[in-house]
This record gives sequence, structure tokens and C-alpha cells, in this order.
Amino acid sequence: MTKESAGQHDKEQWIEELLAVKEDGQMTPKQISILEAAIEIFSDKGFSAASTSEIAQKAGVAEGTIFRYYKTKKDLLLSIVGPTMSRMIAPFVMRNFNGVLDMPFESYEAFLRAFIVNRLDFARKNFKIIRILVQEIPFQPALREQFAENVLAQVLERVTAITEHFKAEGEVIDAPTPAIIRFTVSSVIGYLLARLLLMPEKDWDDEEEISQLITFMLHGIGGPALREQ
Repeated sequence: MTKESAGQHDKEQWIEELLAVKEDGQMTPKQISILEAAIEIFSDKGFSAASTSEIAQKAGVAEGTIFRYYKTKKDLLLSIVGPTMSRMIAPFVMRNFNGVLDMPFESYEAFLRAFIVNRLDFARKNFKIIRILVQEIPFQPALREQFAENVLAQVLERVTAITEHFKAEGEVIDAPTPAIIRFTVSSVIGYLLARLLLMPEKDWDDEEEISQLITFMLHGIGGPALREQ
């Protein structure tokens, strides 16, 4: 499969998922074009810098057509990209996470490696959507609430159970589980943001980077002199 055909397949899969979660199950070709254009432009420029005229031009529709469906640019973000993305991303996350979160692991290190590799693959395939989330969640309370309700609550329940298991096995320190999860998730997100958003042009050796990240997470970065204190 060529890169172009793979991109088209991803777009078709996105639209299929979108249509599946729409309450009425219907979306016109013009609405689909508007959504695709909005995702592209919101991802590339951010919500504030994007204009409805630019979205309309990219979608191949008149600007008035956008306002026929959505009263304002913010409605376009929240009514289409926002709520739909939240409803869609939850099944995306859980479907892709199921292979990780439902799998028995022989060690906490094995879980971390599967977790990071899984999220890197997911982030690559859904980069534009994730970029919009990263850009807009701090400024859109409704989007933040939906993301927390539809994604974080489901994922945290399973990650908490796995963490508690390895705490009982003595592979994880006896610290508050929420603090352990926050540290773990922050470390993984930091790597993903650097890898895909901040320094995508860097010549990354993902296997080596992930191994180093896991070493830091499990053993810290303190040297012998610090350990002797």
C-alpha cells in the first residue's frame, strides 16, 4: 500500500467512525468536506488563527454553507470536532488499548514498554486529532470535560488495576497510585510530544529512546554519588 493510499484509507476509516457515532447516522458530503477541512486547518493553525473562509475554500463550499450547519466557528469546533472527537476517541483509545490493558504481563517493565509502543503507534495514526486536543483542551472547558469523562475515566480504571497489581508484587514502590500514574503518563506524553510535535525532524531511534525512558522511570536519574548520600 502506498503512502497516499494509506492516507486515504485512514481518512475513510475516520469518516466511517464519524458516521457511526452521529446520532442520526447521516452526514451530507458537504458536511464531511467541512469536517475534513476543519480538522486539517485547526490542526495546522490552531482554532484562533483559523478562519471559516479558509475552511470553506479548502472544503470546496461557500462560506455561508458552513454557517448553514454551524452558527459560529466555535460551534464548528465544539459541535463537530469537539463532541464528536470525544465520542470517537474513547472507542479508538479503548479498542487500541484493549490489547495492552487486558493482557497479563510478566513484569511492570513489560507493561510500560507495551504501553509506550501502543501509544506511539496510536499517536502517529491520529496525529492531527491529537494535535487539536493538545491545542484546544486548555482553552475549551466543554472539550476538556468530555475528554475526561469519555477517555480518562475508562483508561485510568484499567491502568490503576495494573499498577496496584505490580505494587502488590513489589515491582512498584509503595506510593499513592494516582501519583505513580501521573508520573508515568506525564513521562510518556512528554516523549510523544517531543517525538511527534516538537522535534519530528530529529533522527529518532524509537527502540533506544523507549528503553532509556523506561530505565529512567524505573530507576531514576540519580548517579552513584547521590545514592551514597
